[in-house]
Amino acid sequence: MKIKTGDKVEFTTGKNKGKSGKVVQVFLSESKLVVDGLNIIKKHMRSNKRGEKGQIIELAGPVDVSKVVLLCPKCGAKAKVGYKVEGKTKKRFCKKCSELID
Repeated sequence: MKIKTGDKVEFTTGKNKGKSGKVVQVFLSESKLVVDGLNIIKKHMRSNKRGEKGQIIELAGPVDVSKVVLLCPKCGAKAKVGYKVEGKTKKRFCKKCSELID
């Protein structure tokens, strides 16, 4: 997957189209990621003890990787990601401005 935790991404489809945020969590096996403050879902929590009230908690839900695009930290544009091998390390770079992303 070309998007990692800590990257800035922008939504290309759905109710959050055009909004951007930071990636908090990545699920590699499901090809999904969680963006901070976007794709908010409501979760109903049952009370743990007798006499307490239940609550409704708002959480950032996972979204498919195909619905977001990486924003280059250098040029700020939507970027396609390429890879360069330097020595024994594999590094990502922006195909528009040719700057390293990591």
